[in-house]
Amino acid sequence: MTARKPQLTIGLFSLLFFPGVLLHESSHFIAAIILRVKTRRFSVIPRVLPGGNVRMGYVETALTDPVRDALIGVAPLVSGLAVTAALGATRLGLLPLAGLAFEGQWNELLGALWSIPRLQDFWLWFYLAFTISSTMLPSAADRRAWLPVMIIIGAVLLIALLAGAGAWMLKNIAPVINRGLNMLAMIFAISLAIHLILGIPAWLSRALISRLVGLRVA
Repeated sequence: MTARKPQLTIGLFSLLFFPGVLLHESSHFIAAIILRVKTRRFSVIPRVLPGGNVRMGYVETALTDPVRDALIGVAPLVSGLAVTAALGATRLGLLPLAGLAFEGQWNELLGALWSIPRLQDFWLWFYLAFTISSTMLPSAADRRAWLPVMIIIGAVLLIALLAGAGAWMLKNIAPVINRGLNMLAMIFAISLAIHLILGIPAWLSRALISRLVGLRVA
């Protein structure tokens, strides 16, 4: 956002996404403790970095092996997916919406969308789900150990296949992976539904703010 008071803009933005940032950084911190990796500094205070980017928060951890580093990095995604799924399924009633969207039943989907805001405390749960799903994706620093771990997993799978364990893996491991992928698809569909609901109001708000203050909102 281009604004006459950038610090005020950053402050408002940070307040808006504070629940998601707190969960994100807390997930790193808790994962490090569980994995017995020493932590140094923890912050959820935003800071402007060189180049104009804003760092919403961070957790500093000691150097460790790639596996634990990868697990610490993926922790916010796991917690974010879990909380988004719980809120979407139990508080926002979005599971039927995901099914209607997958089946292409657009008229029924629009009707269900209009009824959801009448749920009790809808806007509170919607706000939490939006901020958490918007901040759960790992940063570049969080993903730094993923490639070595993926290479290790790929090598183990290749050795297992060469050893003749392919049939056993298809019978015992493939169904588990399939269920996991279906669950991930459902959760991301819930997240998509949340952002679609907010899409039109966000676009209208941006247009209104741009017209009122004479600034371009990006």
